[in-house]
Amino acid sequence: MQLLSVNTSRAEPLPIDGRTVLSGIRKKPVGAAVAVHPLGLAGDEQADPSVHGGLSKAVYAYPAEHYDFWRTVRAQAQVGGWDDSLPWGAMGENLSLSGLLESDAWIGDVLVFPGCELAVSEPRYPCFKFNAVMGFNKASKLMTQSGWCGFYLAVRQPGTIEAGQSFTVRPGPREVSIAELFRAKTRKD
Repeated sequence: MQLLSVNTSRAEPLPIDGRTVLSGIRKKPVGAAVAVHPLGLAGDEQADPSVHGGLSKAVYAYPAEHYDFWRTVRAQAQVGGWDDSLPWGAMGENLSLSGLLESDAWIGDVLVFPGCELAVSEPRYPCFKFNAVMGFNKASKLMTQSGWCGFYLAVRQPGTIEAGQSFTVRPGPREVSIAELFRAKTRKD
């Protein structure tokens, strides 16, 4: 399992449907080691702490394996070309990971990096800001239907983190996976 990119952003204005809201969703890759604090990564901001950030949602991770899907649906929605790439951080994630999907990430598992430890805490639930950055109004619905939501991490051991690092998973109680929790909370009865 590998960390492909560390991504941060400052909260900035984001135009949505004729109005402007503050958002930290437009993450960009950082080319050096980044400090990991209990409330997140140095240089990163969340505009709405009622739904992002805090101790249990300090860092957001997204599996790189889903990026091809998003490139394809953006091309089908005609907001991107078939050969366009999506830069790491495009899903709003702090960590672009390879080798750990939602079905294999369990609440309480700990991702052990060389300089810090991060615990899987909950799924990410998409909102209208995700539609805006993806460029089409069905993006949140597609994330919900696919279950490719990524997951939030709580900081267990502060330190540093850097793109290119390998990590291991120290299993937690393995009672519920990110995929199971996401399906349960987004299922329409």
